[in-house]
Amino acid sequence: MKKGFRVKKNKEFQEAFKKGKSFANRQFVVYVMKRPGQENFRIGLSVSKKIGNAVVRNQIKRYIRQSFHELQDRVHTGNDYIIIARKPAAEMGMHDVKASLEHVLKVARVLKKPRAVDND
Repeated sequence: MKKGFRVKKNKEFQEAFKKGKSFANRQFVVYVMKRPGQENFRIGLSVSKKIGNAVVRNQIKRYIRQSFHELQDRVHTGNDYIIIARKPAAEMGMHDVKASLEHVLKVARVLKKPRAVDND
């Protein structure tokens, strides 16, 4: 995930919390904030110290970034996405994280339908 695709500043996080819409399941809370004029989407990650040690927290963040990388063709552009991991995310593998994030993004209606692959 390139730096242009990340939300880093505390001010931007706070703005998304105040003005954005939130969607959640058991593992993740996703805040979606529209950014007109922004040609790509950006993600911001928040994983609390309550979830585990640094190794576990960094692993969760890697899984989330990789999931967004794999879903980037389907995610609506022009939005900021703030993802907050909840405790159950600590016990999840890569595929579980991707499935859970996909579910939350579908609930938020920011995920395009997958394209049908022709098998000729």
